[in-house]
Amino acid sequence: MAILAQLHFTLRRGTTLPRCAHHASAVQPVRTRVNALLLALALLLFGAVPTANAQSSSADTNRQIVQVSTINALISGIFDGDTTLRELKQYGSFGIGTINHLDGEMLMLDGVSYQITADGEVHQLPPDTKTPFAAVTDFHSDSVTTATNIESFDALQKAIDADLPSPNLFYAIKITGTFPEMKVRSVPRQTQPYRSLTDVVKDQSLFTYQNTSGTVVGFRCPPFVQGINVAGYHLHFLSADKRQGGHVLGFKIESGRTEIDVLPDFKLILPDSSAFLKADLRDKNEADIHAVEQIRVK
Repeated sequence: MAILAQLHFTLRRGTTLPRCAHHASAVQPVRTRVNALLLALALLLFGAVPTANAQSSSADTNRQIVQVSTINALISGIFDGDTTLRELKQYGSFGIGTINHLDGEMLMLDGVSYQITADGEVHQLPPDTKTPFAAVTDFHSDSVTTATNIESFDALQKAIDADLPSPNLFYAIKITGTFPEMKVRSVPRQTQPYRSLTDVVKDQSLFTYQNTSGTVVGFRCPPFVQGINVAGYHLHFLSADKRQGGHVLGFKIESGRTEIDVLPDFKLILPDSSAFLKADLRDKNEADIHAVEQIRVK
């Protein structure tokens, strides 16, 4: 069965594009006629669509990653957004990101959002908290594998990659288990005028937890979205007792399980803030992204 990958770029409500209005009005009637013709053809050839297929189609529409802003914008120092966690939760109950002022790392698990601040503390976030960058989904396991005696982040990454159907799709990653070693970081709250994220991470706080248990939450994104998101793995950790966590830099796994959710649909919600609309996002390179997001600690 073919996989249909969709890419949606959406401007937040209130944003107007007057120069494109005539184009939209011209395209809509054509699109409506084409859709009507396709529906008529399908009914003529196949009759009524079976209920089971309709349910399957409805389920497929929920298999998406929804992202607010871009990683390049975050690297540029755009640390304030208008999307609340309440709004974000409409799109999913599982994900990662940060909150306004770049105040630490954010993780959403089972619909609850947590902040890991630069002092290593974990706080449950109220729904009116705003985020400048986040990605969420409704997690449903497509595959479950046992993770035992994994010696490094890179080793687990290679094991997962070997079992993926394609490197060109999005995947949600959930790892639950016991970790003899977990290395994470968080970043300090920023004040305006904001520095670039590349400068901020020079002041990051590093934490190494021994013999902890908990859940790793995050995504694996395809290489062609580098700059929009992080190509490869971007993971955050939350301990079982909700007292430890952060952006994952490295780990060892004693025992646990890895769950993968295949996400063929990607939706990007672009901010309409002045800072985002005026930013030059062209000069971020792979080295910048690697420096702030993909540092590996063996």
